[in-house]
Amino acid sequence: MSKATWATLPGLAWKPGELTRAYIEGARVRFVSPMAMFLFSVFVMFAVLQIMGIAPPVDSGGAMEAHVHRLEDRLQDQRANLEKARAFTQPDTHERAMIDKELAANASELEKLRTFPSYRREEEDEERFNSLHSGWKRLDKGIGKWRKNSGLMLYKLQTSAYKFSWLLIPLSVPFVALLFVWRRRFGLYDHAVFVTYSLAFMSFMGIVLTIASGLGVPSTWLVNTFAIVAVIHIYRHLKGAYELSHRSTVWRWLVLLVFIGVIALLFTTILLFLGLVG
Repeated sequence: MSKATWATLPGLAWKPGELTRAYIEGARVRFVSPMAMFLFSVFVMFAVLQIMGIAPPVDSGGAMEAHVHRLEDRLQDQRANLEKARAFTQPDTHERAMIDKELAANASELEKLRTFPSYRREEEDEERFNSLHSGWKRLDKGIGKWRKNSGLMLYKLQTSAYKFSWLLIPLSVPFVALLFVWRRRFGLYDHAVFVTYSLAFMSFMGIVLTIASGLGVPSTWLVNTFAIVAVIHIYRHLKGAYELSHRSTVWRWLVLLVFIGVIALLFTTILLFLGLVG
């Protein structure tokens, strides 16, 4: 790694506010640019997920569901053959009675099969998706894709999150700008640097915790660690980058945490929309 990288990473972790303020004020040769750092973190995150095999299953039905459907196909084929054979028998004969008995057994087996939990869940999912109708042909087609293979669509959603991660920056900057709407000292450039460095740190932290998960660290511990470190880092980053007092930082920090939830919802909605109409 370059000297700029070694200078940027410790600052990003321990003194994010000072790093952001120094970069905004012109110390750009000493540090890696926020966009380069963010894109690198996203690339590494995606690579780590692929190496560790962390991805939604493409086969949404699963082995058990596939086995249930194979049994159903066999029973339906058997029923069709029995009905053909019955058409060639005379009424009130021993052969007709035997076929009727087998047809009844076939119907009973089909009924039992359709009470299987995975079969009922799949029927409910299909009914729910079929009830969704926007009137927009491309969107309805996308809903159909989710119905047929939700696992594959989740995989595409993960890929889209990687490709469109940069959207988090333009989505976040206006919300940060609202916190300083009456402070003319800070412009959109300041907010963009703050947001991009902050997203880069969160990505790097996600990488470290993902690797820790692969090493067997409990997921509850990892989630709690991410949440605690993230909120502390945002506070320190906000205070240092904008040179705020404790009181000014606290209320902006609390509002920003709410904004982050809104931004995450907007980003997820965009990804879902792209997945449905794509």
